[in-house]
Amino acid sequence: MHEDVQKLVDAGRISQAVGEKLSTLAPGNYVLHGSWGAGKVKEWDLFGGKVTIDFEKSESQAMGLKLALNKLEPLEEGDIRVQRLNSLDELKELAERDPGEVIVRLLNAHGGKLTPDQIDTELSGSLIDEDKYKKWWDKAKKSLRESKRANVPTKRTEPLTLRDANESPIEFLVNEFEEARNLKSKVKALDGVKSEEQALSEDSSFIERIVAQVEEVSRKSMKLQAGLTFELLCMRDELVDLVKDYTLPGSSFRIQEALQEYPGGLAEATSALASSRQRRIYEAFPEAYESKWIPKLLEIFNNIGTRGVGEIAKILEEKGEEKSLQKHIKKALSLRTLGPDALSWICRERNKTAEASFSHQVGLSVLNNIESDYLEDGPRKSNRLQALVMEDRELITDFLKDVDTNDISNFAKKLLNSPAFPDLDRKSLMARIIKTYPDTGELMKGSVTKRDKSLIVSWESLERKKEEYKDLVENRIPQNIKDISIARSYGDLRENFEYKAAKDMQAVLNRRKGEVAQELNLAKPTDFKGADSSAVNVGTIVTLKAEDGKVVDYTILGAWDGDPEKKVLSYKSVVAKGLINKEVGEKVSVLDFDTEKDVSFVIDAIKAYA
Repeated sequence: MHEDVQKLVDAGRISQAVGEKLSTLAPGNYVLHGSWGAGKVKEWDLFGGKVTIDFEKSESQAMGLKLALNKLEPLEEGDIRVQRLNSLDELKELAERDPGEVIVRLLNAHGGKLTPDQIDTELSGSLIDEDKYKKWWDKAKKSLRESKRANVPTKRTEPLTLRDANESPIEFLVNEFEEARNLKSKVKALDGVKSEEQALSEDSSFIERIVAQVEEVSRKSMKLQAGLTFELLCMRDELVDLVKDYTLPGSSFRIQEALQEYPGGLAEATSALASSRQRRIYEAFPEAYESKWIPKLLEIFNNIGTRGVGEIAKILEEKGEEKSLQKHIKKALSLRTLGPDALSWICRERNKTAEASFSHQVGLSVLNNIESDYLEDGPRKSNRLQALVMEDRELITDFLKDVDTNDISNFAKKLLNSPAFPDLDRKSLMARIIKTYPDTGELMKGSVTKRDKSLIVSWESLERKKEEYKDLVENRIPQNIKDISIARSYGDLRENFEYKAAKDMQAVLNRRKGEVAQELNLAKPTDFKGADSSAVNVGTIVTLKAEDGKVVDYTILGAWDGDPEKKVLSYKSVVAKGLINKEVGEKVSVLDFDTEKDVSFVIDAIKAYA
């Protein structure tokens, strides 16, 4: 207690408690004001009831003692806010040299916890120039994460929390994992534990806590958040592998059990995982499915994503099952079921792992996939495949190696008539073909270059397309704008997953809006009445008869009317293009989906649809 105050206490004028509080306002002491920041007490007048303070954000202020006691908070001399008042240049030098230490000191001054917005208020403009603050803040967060001196959340709404000096990095990380409120945060927290391999090995209690926590949450979350649950199980197993002399308890929930509990949608759930984690999941297939593991693995091959396709191929090759993969690819090519990622992998690996599967049929499937994706509703899935075709300058001609002139000509015609490629891209691809096969240059002349770009559509499909456009403009795009605004409010856009996802969706929606608008502009609606049935045309039903007596009816309608299960074909489809302009009695080759082979048919009858 200050000696002047002690005299007042001894005289009975103020209580001991008031005296101790009043002593915090003695000259030379430091205090904090909510608006004026830190300040140093310049002088006081105990009998006059006033105190004068030099504040950081204000010149000397005279305050009544009673008001000062209610409004001011005492500060220790080592507080960063006091340092900012007395040694600003030294603190700026520290901020440049060790930005993480500045944040640590600030957290210490505020009870060990502050949100990023609160930190901005304390430092931006006063200690760090506003135009340099963003870059400095990124460096500070990186420093804190590397040193593990504080927990740095991904969302700006969540506070940074100072780690107890007596708490080891591994203890801090495991505590953070256990305290995480959702599965996504647990996955992120567990990822940091890998850097403490030695500490994990030295004290098995940490891995035991992790295993227990994963066990508790994974069984509950499997059906609702399969992707994150699989990732959590993979991360647990990665950590178990790092710890010597530790074995996962026999009762633990394992990846093979998770596979059995999650029978559908595995490709969608795991396609975003890192290659090493996808591989760990696929390696569990033999134990999960026993004798059926190969068919189960190949079920997801078509649409698993680029990384997954490569890992599945490696596993089958290592286990001597290359022929199973080749057989599957051949069948999928004939059924037109290979997805864009599987086709991309075959193209990239055509001189290596996928050499036995690469063929002219792959090229046709690539064009079919790109074109179908272009004509279908929804976001484009074949963008990367289309980019590969353009960027790999040898790919388009590799499709045509060792095939006859007729196949080369048909492939070139298909490319020329595909609406999926912009004119400049189409001409560039044709130039590559013509350079190797000069005879195809004739296709660039005459009516081929003047093809009609309009789309024949039914009135029903036109209404559906208009409804899609209306939904995009009135519902989905406005909602996406709101989502972006909400996500932006979280701040720190470089690490804001919600903002990135919303912006990615904005690109998808705007692209789709443009595509639908273009399609509507090209649409020519019809009820298909008056179709010429002297040959196969749009708006006709064609009856095909095979040598064994098998009869198949196909209805050929507009660009958006395709329904293969009902044998209704879009006139833009490959099968329809092979039939159009053919007459009764002519032979045609059509894929038989039962035998998975091209079968010769004779056109037995043609009649008008309407």
